[in-house]
Amino acid sequence: MSVALRALPSDDESVGDQFVYLRGATWSDYERLSRLRGEKAVPRLTFDEGVLELMSPSNEHEHIKTTIGRFVEAWCDVRGVELSGFGSWTLKSKKKETGVEPDECYVLGELKKRRPELAIEIVWTSGGIDKRDLYRKFGVPELWFWRRGRIHVYALRARGYEEVPGSELLPGIDLPQLLTYIDRFPTSRAVRAYRRAITAKRRA
Repeated sequence: MSVALRALPSDDESVGDQFVYLRGATWSDYERLSRLRGEKAVPRLTFDEGVLELMSPSNEHEHIKTTIGRFVEAWCDVRGVELSGFGSWTLKSKKKETGVEPDECYVLGELKKRRPELAIEIVWTSGGIDKRDLYRKFGVPELWFWRRGRIHVYALRARGYEEVPGSELLPGIDLPQLLTYIDRFPTSRAVRAYRRAITAKRRA
Protein backbone atom coordinates (compact mmCIF):
# COMPACT_ATOMS: atom_id res chain seq x y z
CA MET A 1 0.00 0.00 0.00
CA SER A 2 1.45 3.37 -1.01
CA VAL A 3 0.59 6.41 1.08
CA ALA A 4 -0.01 9.83 -0.47
CA LEU A 5 -0.57 12.54 2.14
CA ARG A 6 -1.89 15.87 0.96
CA ALA A 7 -4.34 18.53 2.03
CA LEU A 8 -6.43 19.50 -0.97
CA PRO A 9 -6.79 23.23 -1.66
CA SER A 10 -10.28 24.44 -0.92
CA ASP A 11 -12.52 26.92 -2.67
CA ASP A 12 -12.37 29.03 0.50
CA GLU A 13 -9.05 29.19 2.36
CA SER A 14 -10.88 29.59 5.68
CA VAL A 15 -12.26 26.07 5.30
CA GLY A 16 -10.04 23.40 6.78
CA ASP A 17 -11.31 20.10 5.37
CA GLN A 18 -8.30 17.78 5.37
CA PHE A 19 -7.84 14.79 3.06
CA VAL A 20 -5.45 11.85 3.14
CA TYR A 21 -5.33 9.31 0.28
CA LEU A 22 -3.98 5.79 0.64
CA ARG A 23 -3.45 4.33 -2.81
CA GLY A 24 -3.04 0.61 -3.35
CA ALA A 25 -5.09 -0.03 -0.21
CA THR A 26 -6.91 -3.32 0.28
CA TRP A 27 -10.35 -4.08 1.62
CA SER A 28 -8.63 -5.34 4.78
CA ASP A 29 -6.94 -1.93 5.17
CA TYR A 30 -10.31 -0.24 4.89
CA GLU A 31 -11.95 -2.51 7.46
CA ARG A 32 -9.01 -2.20 9.85
CA LEU A 33 -9.18 1.60 9.77
CA SER A 34 -12.94 1.42 10.26
CA ARG A 35 -12.44 -0.69 13.39
CA LEU A 36 -9.74 1.64 14.70
CA ARG A 37 -12.05 4.63 14.27
CA GLY A 38 -14.85 2.83 16.08
CA GLU A 39 -17.98 4.86 16.75
CA LYS A 40 -16.30 8.22 16.14
CA ALA A 41 -17.70 10.39 13.36
CA VAL A 42 -14.27 11.25 11.95
CA PRO A 43 -12.35 10.70 9.88
CA ARG A 44 -14.95 9.87 7.25
CA LEU A 45 -13.80 6.95 5.15
CA THR A 46 -14.39 6.38 1.44
CA PHE A 47 -13.07 3.32 -0.37
CA ASP A 48 -13.09 2.87 -4.12
CA GLU A 49 -11.32 -0.13 -5.64
CA GLY A 50 -7.93 0.34 -3.98
CA VAL A 51 -8.13 4.06 -3.14
CA LEU A 52 -8.91 4.90 0.49
CA GLU A 53 -9.85 8.49 1.32
CA LEU A 54 -9.81 9.81 4.90
CA MET A 55 -11.51 13.16 5.40
CA SER A 56 -11.59 15.32 8.52
CA PRO A 57 -14.35 17.91 8.03
CA SER A 58 -14.01 21.52 9.12
CA ASN A 59 -16.42 23.34 11.42
CA GLU A 60 -17.92 25.09 8.38
CA HIS A 61 -18.47 21.75 6.67
CA GLU A 62 -20.25 20.32 9.72
CA HIS A 63 -22.36 23.44 10.18
CA ILE A 64 -23.62 23.41 6.59
CA LYS A 65 -24.47 19.70 6.53
CA THR A 66 -26.23 19.85 9.90
CA THR A 67 -28.20 22.99 9.02
CA ILE A 68 -29.34 21.63 5.65
CA GLY A 69 -30.44 18.48 7.44
CA ARG A 70 -32.46 20.43 9.99
CA PHE A 71 -34.13 22.43 7.23
CA VAL A 72 -35.04 19.21 5.38
CA GLU A 73 -36.55 17.82 8.57
CA ALA A 74 -38.50 21.05 9.17
CA TRP A 75 -39.84 21.04 5.60
CA CYS A 76 -40.95 17.42 5.90
CA ASP A 77 -42.61 18.11 9.24
CA VAL A 78 -44.60 21.02 7.81
CA ARG A 79 -45.56 18.98 4.73
CA GLY A 80 -46.41 15.83 6.69
CA VAL A 81 -43.71 13.76 4.98
CA GLU A 82 -42.54 10.78 7.03
CA LEU A 83 -38.75 10.92 7.31
CA SER A 84 -35.98 9.24 9.30
CA GLY A 85 -32.41 10.54 9.48
CA PHE A 86 -29.33 8.33 9.67
CA GLY A 87 -26.39 10.76 9.57
CA SER A 88 -23.24 9.14 8.16
CA TRP A 89 -24.73 5.72 7.41
CA THR A 90 -21.81 3.52 6.32
CA LEU A 91 -22.54 1.82 3.00
CA LYS A 92 -20.00 -0.84 2.13
CA SER A 93 -19.63 -3.89 -0.07
CA LYS A 94 -16.59 -6.15 -0.18
CA LYS A 95 -17.77 -7.61 -3.49
CA LYS A 96 -17.96 -4.14 -5.08
CA GLU A 97 -14.83 -2.94 -3.23
CA THR A 98 -16.75 0.15 -2.27
CA GLY A 99 -17.40 2.03 0.96
CA VAL A 100 -18.93 5.48 1.37
CA GLU A 101 -20.38 7.60 4.17
CA PRO A 102 -22.65 10.56 3.38
CA ASP A 103 -22.60 13.74 5.43
CA GLU A 104 -26.33 13.26 6.06
CA CYS A 105 -28.84 10.77 4.73
CA TYR A 106 -32.53 9.99 5.00
CA VAL A 107 -35.13 7.30 4.43
CA LEU A 108 -38.70 8.29 3.58
CA GLY A 109 -41.67 6.38 4.91
CA GLU A 110 -41.13 2.91 6.37
CA LEU A 111 -37.67 1.84 7.51
CA LYS A 112 -37.63 -1.43 5.57
CA LYS A 113 -34.84 -0.25 3.29
CA ARG A 114 -31.22 -1.36 3.08
CA ARG A 115 -29.87 1.96 1.90
CA PRO A 116 -30.76 5.65 2.23
CA GLU A 117 -33.01 7.27 -0.33
CA LEU A 118 -31.48 10.74 -0.03
CA ALA A 119 -27.78 11.36 0.59
CA ILE A 120 -26.36 14.84 1.19
CA GLU A 121 -22.71 15.75 0.61
CA ILE A 122 -20.85 18.99 1.28
CA VAL A 123 -18.20 19.50 -1.40
CA TRP A 124 -15.49 22.12 -0.87
CA THR A 125 -12.92 20.78 -3.29
CA SER A 126 -12.62 19.37 -6.78
CA GLY A 127 -10.82 16.15 -7.59
CA GLY A 128 -10.65 13.10 -5.40
CA ILE A 129 -13.08 10.20 -5.54
CA ASP A 130 -16.28 10.74 -7.53
CA LYS A 131 -18.84 9.65 -4.95
CA ARG A 132 -21.67 9.61 -7.46
CA ASP A 133 -20.31 6.38 -8.91
CA LEU A 134 -20.10 4.88 -5.41
CA TYR A 135 -23.67 5.80 -4.50
CA ARG A 136 -24.81 4.38 -7.84
CA LYS A 137 -23.44 0.99 -6.82
CA PHE A 138 -25.74 1.04 -3.79
CA GLY A 139 -28.76 2.30 -5.70
CA VAL A 140 -29.28 5.51 -3.71
CA PRO A 141 -32.12 7.27 -5.62
CA GLU A 142 -31.16 10.91 -5.00
CA LEU A 143 -28.05 12.89 -4.10
CA TRP A 144 -27.69 16.50 -3.03
CA PHE A 145 -24.23 18.00 -3.43
CA TRP A 146 -23.76 21.42 -1.81
CA ARG A 147 -21.06 23.25 -3.72
CA ARG A 148 -20.17 26.97 -3.67
CA GLY A 149 -23.45 28.06 -2.15
CA ARG A 150 -25.70 25.92 -4.36
CA ILE A 151 -27.32 22.53 -3.98
CA HIS A 152 -26.95 20.34 -7.06
CA VAL A 153 -29.52 17.55 -7.23
CA TYR A 154 -28.74 14.24 -8.93
CA ALA A 155 -31.39 11.60 -9.63
CA LEU A 156 -30.46 7.99 -10.35
CA ARG A 157 -31.25 6.83 -13.87
CA ALA A 158 -30.52 3.61 -15.75
CA ARG A 159 -27.06 4.85 -16.86
CA GLY A 160 -26.12 6.69 -13.69
CA TYR A 161 -26.91 10.00 -12.04
CA GLU A 162 -28.42 12.86 -13.97
CA GLU A 163 -28.48 16.41 -12.63
CA VAL A 164 -32.08 17.59 -12.35
CA PRO A 165 -33.64 21.01 -11.60
CA GLY A 166 -35.06 20.03 -8.21
CA SER A 167 -35.71 17.20 -5.80
CA GLU A 168 -37.84 14.37 -7.10
CA LEU A 169 -38.04 12.70 -3.69
CA LEU A 170 -39.27 15.90 -2.02
CA PRO A 171 -41.23 17.62 -4.81
CA GLY A 172 -41.99 21.20 -3.95
CA ILE A 173 -39.02 21.90 -1.69
CA ASP A 174 -37.50 25.21 -2.78
CA LEU A 175 -33.74 24.69 -2.39
CA PRO A 176 -32.68 28.27 -3.29
CA GLN A 177 -35.12 29.51 -0.62
CA LEU A 178 -33.70 27.02 1.88
CA LEU A 179 -30.17 28.26 1.26
CA THR A 180 -31.09 31.88 2.06
CA TYR A 181 -31.40 30.82 5.72
CA ILE A 182 -28.21 28.81 6.01
CA ASP A 183 -25.93 31.64 7.18
CA ARG A 184 -28.26 32.85 9.92
CA PHE A 185 -27.18 32.29 13.51
CA PRO A 186 -27.94 30.76 15.87
CA THR A 187 -29.11 27.75 13.89
CA SER A 188 -32.21 27.27 16.06
CA ARG A 189 -33.40 30.77 15.12
CA ALA A 190 -32.70 30.08 11.44
CA VAL A 191 -34.76 26.89 11.58
CA ARG A 192 -37.68 28.72 13.19
CA ALA A 193 -37.53 31.45 10.54
CA TYR A 194 -37.38 28.87 7.75
CA ARG A 195 -40.31 26.97 9.24
CA ARG A 196 -42.39 30.17 9.38
CA ALA A 197 -41.55 30.95 5.75
CA ILE A 198 -42.50 27.54 4.39
CA THR A 199 -45.63 27.41 6.53
CA ALA A 200 -46.72 30.80 5.15
CA LYS A 201 -45.93 29.68 1.59
CA ARG A 202 -47.99 26.52 2.10
CA ARG A 203 -50.97 28.55 3.32
CA ALA A 204 -50.77 31.09 0.50
